[in-house]
Amino acid sequence: MEIILSSSSSKPIYEQIVIQFKEMIMKGELKPEDSLPSMRKLAKDLHVSIITTQRAYEELAKDGFIHIVPAKGAFVSSQNKDFIKEENRRRIESLLQESCTIARENDIQIDELIQMIKLLFEEDI
Repeated sequence: MEIILSSSSSKPIYEQIVIQFKEMIMKGELKPEDSLPSMRKLAKDLHVSIITTQRAYEELAKDGFIHIVPAKGAFVSSQNKDFIKEENRRRIESLLQESCTIARENDIQIDELIQMIKLLFEEDI
């Protein structure tokens, strides 16, 4: 498990950690009930404050990606497929919003944008 932090990112460090753990969980790299490193170990490995890792773990727990068992550690939650599907829909929506903004800024019409999406979607089959 590798977390990469960027000092040039506009996102706070705890958020970068959250995003990367969510991606690992949603891609299946981390399975339900897999244990995560302790907050102290993660903080030491990433050279960040334990408060930063604590905030990241709290965010992940709040969003239902992990559960924290006192004196035992943090574990990937057993999530149902509907939860993962909904989270992926939110990610797709965000990426499409960004695509629409770029298309508008460059006078690309909706028909052309839809055609691009269709081609890309069918390309992976």
